[in-house]
Amino acid sequence: MHESGKNNSAGEFLVTSKQISVAGGVAIVSGMVIGPGIFKTPSIVAANSGSEIFTLGLWLLGGVISLLGALCYAELTSTYPHAGGEYHFLSKSFGKRLAFLFAWARMTVIQTGSIVMLSFIIGDYASEALRLGTYSSSIYAALTVLVLTGINLSGLRSSSRLQMLLLSGMLFGIMTIVLTGLYSSYLPSAGVRAAAALPAQTSLAPGRAMIFVLLTYGGWNEAAYISADVKRNKNGIVRVLLYSTGIITFTYLIINFSLLKGFGFSNVAASEAVAADFVMTRLGRNWVKMISLLISASALSTVNAVMITGARTNYALGQDFRFFRFLARWSPDEKSPKNAFLFQSAIALLLIVLGSLTRSGFVTMVEYTAPVFWFFFLLAGITLFILRYKEPHKFRPFTVPLYPLVPILFCLSAAYMLHSSLSYTGIGALIGVCVLLAGIPFLFIKNDTTEKKEEQK
Repeated sequence: MHESGKNNSAGEFLVTSKQISVAGGVAIVSGMVIGPGIFKTPSIVAANSGSEIFTLGLWLLGGVISLLGALCYAELTSTYPHAGGEYHFLSKSFGKRLAFLFAWARMTVIQTGSIVMLSFIIGDYASEALRLGTYSSSIYAALTVLVLTGINLSGLRSSSRLQMLLLSGMLFGIMTIVLTGLYSSYLPSAGVRAAAALPAQTSLAPGRAMIFVLLTYGGWNEAAYISADVKRNKNGIVRVLLYSTGIITFTYLIINFSLLKGFGFSNVAASEAVAADFVMTRLGRNWVKMISLLISASALSTVNAVMITGARTNYALGQDFRFFRFLARWSPDEKSPKNAFLFQSAIALLLIVLGSLTRSGFVTMVEYTAPVFWFFFLLAGITLFILRYKEPHKFRPFTVPLYPLVPILFCLSAAYMLHSSLSYTGIGALIGVCVLLAGIPFLFIKNDTTEKKEEQK
């Protein structure tokens, strides 16, 4: 949960002040979305797109779907500004039990799966600079989780400074790829280093491709957690969502266009580390290690951000539910919620082991998180209809244009992505769904924390 809110009761937060400007909100959301995934997913999307035009079309479609979702979230967040974000919307619409299941999913699947997914990107690119044996990517991923956990346990101030430093590496990497691609033409003789890495499937599979497209767009919904803190709240959060979605879409289109123009469709589709392969063919082997390290550094900044928000979500969960009360221990002499961080890291390390035992750590984590993510995204879209029905006279500073068409299209998109994430994936998706279902028994444990607070009302 966002730090400017103070916990008041079960799931309730009081906003102390509106501290975030529209420009600041756009920077936060854009910074959370535009991350290292764009250095990994273009090759997977291209391998399942069939052509350059269709590849770019899918990236544009990802922006459109994100815009539909942003419009829905703009109404929800401007009408119900709350540091609880989706937890708050789901609680008002479906009740505390489903909201708990969402909090459980964030703790065990969505946030931790994202941490490990990004850690494997670090491992893939760090291995380009220095390979540590057969399980090189997994070793780097585990080191990432352990080191960043240690930094965050030392206090948020040090990790915030690290965040600013590492973000510059991602920006430099993006600019290098875009400028190199735009000012060069594809040379047929410049192939990838490992032709054997060519994916077995290079045909049209839009459902699978869109999973990775929208994975890369993922994160704009995190604006829900800062909605209560944005200045000019009646329309400020709306501007944050719309402006950031436009910036993200343009950035992803220009990066993919640059890679396709400068590297060629077949090479992009065949590459395991597309940015490193592209740089090697265009700028030479000496640049490969530098770019790989910069991408790894940018991924560190994103992992760090996800770990910070994830641990604080776990901390809030511990305050609301007795069984997880150990997560809410935060003594005055501690600079961060120690137990929440340690618990989160333990789950992440277990997921790294899972990724190491399967065909691909990164892909397995996508499989693990996607079905659960899209299930709750679909429910979040449905809350718009429920809350309009329950509170028809509620003042809504922003209303979704073309209602109900826009939220219907968004819900249909989420339902299609839920279907795709279950139909094409393997063991990762199965385990992710099982972990989600494992949270159901906790719904029937007597929660004296919530009951006492309700009795006091």
